[in-house]
Amino acid sequence: MPKKVTFKSKRIYDVILFPELKRARIRLMKIGKIFENSGQRIAVMINSSIFVKREIMSGSLFLIPAPLGDSPVEAVIPSEAIEKIKTLSCFIVENERTARRYLIKLGTHIPIDRMQFMILDKNTSPEESETYLSPLEENRDIGVITEAGVPGVADPGATIVKLAHRKGIRVVPLVGPSSILLALMGSGLNGQNFAFNGYLPIPLKERISRIKLLEAKSMHDSQSQIFMEAPYRNQKLLNDLINHCRPETDLCLATDITLPSEFIKTQKIREWKKQVPNINKRPTIFILQG
Repeated sequence: MPKKVTFKSKRIYDVILFPELKRARIRLMKIGKIFENSGQRIAVMINSSIFVKREIMSGSLFLIPAPLGDSPVEAVIPSEAIEKIKTLSCFIVENERTARRYLIKLGTHIPIDRMQFMILDKNTSPEESETYLSPLEENRDIGVITEAGVPGVADPGATIVKLAHRKGIRVVPLVGPSSILLALMGSGLNGQNFAFNGYLPIPLKERISRIKLLEAKSMHDSQSQIFMEAPYRNQKLLNDLINHCRPETDLCLATDITLPSEFIKTQKIREWKKQVPNINKRPTIFILQG
């Protein structure tokens, strides 16, 4: 029986020792054929020792979407995704309290007090986040829960996803609502060439400069420019867009997406000036195209 050894890479190898190198080569060919059929492969042979690499079984990283507001989960999350989420017991979350409430609403099969929650936010150090994937080495699946929408898009979950790819871990995005894509779908603006710009600068001078830059880029490249703002600053941003963009520039406001109060409308800046809607404290995606 070969003995098992572990190298710095934490991969497990079987070591088979032979007194004669020629015999080892023959055995290597046979073993290589056997392990190739089972999806494994020989790593290296040094002198008369054959190192057979055996891949460790590992769990998968599931990216869990969440409703964009206080809407029924079943209305925006597919049943297949809900059933998968119910089987998980280990989660990486931005806010543990809201994640717990969400899981309770889903009717998870596992008691909440038996679940493991790891916090990933702006205060999480890279060293700490490195440890979050360790349950995967025990063949446990992990779910990444976003606060709203889909993980990894305008969301800190992207750092964990990148780390998982680097470690060769299977990443599984579950279907759910993306405010960015839903807004673009409903805007009528260029859906073949678009850019998401995240949040615009808060200082007035910098924000106006960025607005003019995005408008110019949208005109030059025929590219839809998508951005967002904290809901309590939405009205101020809308006023800045109306006051500093060209009258013929198109602006889409996609507010309260998937909620009963949903409002999606695209028109030119000169039209918005006639009647400015109240979007204060209402989640909104802005899309600009000159």
